Amino acid sequence: MKKYFLLSLFACYLSLSAQAQKNLELVSPNGDIKVSVRLADKIYYDVSCNNEVLLKDNSLQLKLKNQTLGEQPKLAGQKRASIKEELTPIVPLKYSSVNNEYNQLLLNLKGNYSVEFRAFNDGIAYRFITRQKGDIEVFGEDFSLQFPADYLLHLQQPGGYKTAYEEPYTHVTSQSWQPSDKRSVLPILIDTRKSYKILISESDLSDYPCMFLQGTGKNGVTSTFPKVPLEFGDDGDRSLKILKEADYIAKTKGQRNFPWRYFVITKDDKQILENTMTYKLATKNQLQDVSWIKPGQVSWEWWNGATPYGQDVTFKAGCNLETYKYFIDFASKFGIPYIIMDEGWAKSTRDPYTPNPDVDLHELIRYGKEKNVGIVLWLTWLVVENNFDLFKTFNEWGVKGVKIDFMDRSDQWMVNFYERVAQEAAKHHLFVDFHGSFKPAGLEYKYPNVLSYEGVRGMEQMGGCVPDNSVYLPFMRNAVGPMDYTPGAMISMQPNIYRSERPNSASIGTRAYQMALFVIFESGLQMLADNPTLYYRNEDCTRFITQVPVTWDETVALDAKVGEYVIVAKRKGEKWYIGGMTNNKENERQFEINLDFLKDNKTYRLTSFEDGVNAGRQAMDYRINSSNVKKGQKISVKMARNGGFAAVLE
Repeated sequence: MKKYFLLSLFACYLSLSAQAQKNLELVSPNGDIKVSVRLADKIYYDVSCNNEVLLKDNSLQLKLKNQTLGEQPKLAGQKRASIKEELTPIVPLKYSSVNNEYNQLLLNLKGNYSVEFRAFNDGIAYRFITRQKGDIEVFGEDFSLQFPADYLLHLQQPGGYKTAYEEPYTHVTSQSWQPSDKRSVLPILIDTRKSYKILISESDLSDYPCMFLQGTGKNGVTSTFPKVPLEFGDDGDRSLKILKEADYIAKTKGQRNFPWRYFVITKDDKQILENTMTYKLATKNQLQDVSWIKPGQVSWEWWNGATPYGQDVTFKAGCNLETYKYFIDFASKFGIPYIIMDEGWAKSTRDPYTPNPDVDLHELIRYGKEKNVGIVLWLTWLVVENNFDLFKTFNEWGVKGVKIDFMDRSDQWMVNFYERVAQEAAKHHLFVDFHGSFKPAGLEYKYPNVLSYEGVRGMEQMGGCVPDNSVYLPFMRNAVGPMDYTPGAMISMQPNIYRSERPNSASIGTRAYQMALFVIFESGLQMLADNPTLYYRNEDCTRFITQVPVTWDETVALDAKVGEYVIVAKRKGEKWYIGGMTNNKENERQFEINLDFLKDNKTYRLTSFEDGVNAGRQAMDYRINSSNVKKGQKISVKMARNGGFAAVLE
């Protein structure tokens, strides 16, 4: 009997031990966020914050040709670690130093694969790691979330996998999102409608397609991916048609780390603006020499129609030598380090080696060098792919960077194109700005010569670019990486009377709103989209805009509410800047901003650009105010509908 009792006790111990092995927990360093992992028929996990369950019964799998990783998982071992380190970004869009602190759980599973979870104080992340022989074909990845209540989802929903990520945001409830509805690109933002927001995106994306999300119709979402293209057909001068696709989404190395799937979790909307999750999860800088990478502002001619005018314009404006010299002179006067030459600089969009003779590119490069202004050249991705040695040639010519456009895809082939471009451009000391692009997912940290991406509904959309949509960008698109929105309009209108056509391009929102975007929006290559003529005529605004840095030492979100308003302070050296923007609320908004981020015992001169008393009707109305302030003081900020606030403290 005693022997039977001992055997029963031992069996019970083994059962409890096995159960403990199948139920694992990982907690953030501050103890607020918890991931609970269960190994059953699949790998399941719950996510909670301060004991409130936010995501429940989520599952993950990676489907290979002859094996599904995460199906009937068997734990072979686990490792835990706590990491605390300081990271120094090459192109610091928020901070010159980033605190990277997390707890890690690595699950080694039978079948030569692992799943790694990380818990940060502001979110969680996971990824697959495989140790398979040779190459593998990935047929799908199961990223499935279940919501314990009816959440509000902020999405960007294209009509298919071919997309430039420029659709306006849509706002749907999780229970109503059906499988037959349009899928969403990343990032998505979840509002639990109680207290938490959850931003979902990916990082360390390499040799793998971008993830899209689809509603399940059962109060959940699941992943979907574009397949690998196999055959292409002609589709004009800037794209190719996909004629045949594989039945898999990626063919890749069997021994590799897969992209991170991450969740920024917060009760405070301001924390989304301050997050650096894409950076913390990205592959570290791969370039030995980064001294040549110079982020900065750039004067751009396309949006304003390349048509300067006035007493000092004695030439016929257009795509010609005289006009571009005028842009270079403007950039030189205000210390703008670059101009972009958009479509038209080359004789043909299919030939990157023969400049338009009306432009005289080599004379412009020489003239720009004399004036300390570098030249950036626009190209289609197709001409780049067909002429990959152009990077070497452009470097020899003296070009500083390239703007590559119209990719409009995010399958594995195209993701690899981005990385090949980044590598080859870096080899020849050229920076890159991707237009017609998907959102950032870590390549810009692996190859920091990638200064920006479009992938945003920006000012190129003219009347389709409204503050009601743009005010989501700091919480979504710009929250995951640099964003080429192309701000800087000097003709401002309220939406009810908006009229605009190049060369008289205009924006929706007040003048102060436009100026604030230079502080709020993050991009290693920040455009001044308007006509030099208008910048000369509004020199007080121009001098403010052109002193705003594009890289920062510190970022402090002062007040923010998703979809309604943002006020943020940013520091470069000893100077602070404040930028505020708001949506199309009928009445003006008023805020009290505490200046407790300033240094003790110092007096600062605050110069602000504010919405004028009539800015709600006449968006051009603004006021400049100056005062002396100190730490701990409060300032009153008023913003008209579609309004803004911009200030410098020095």
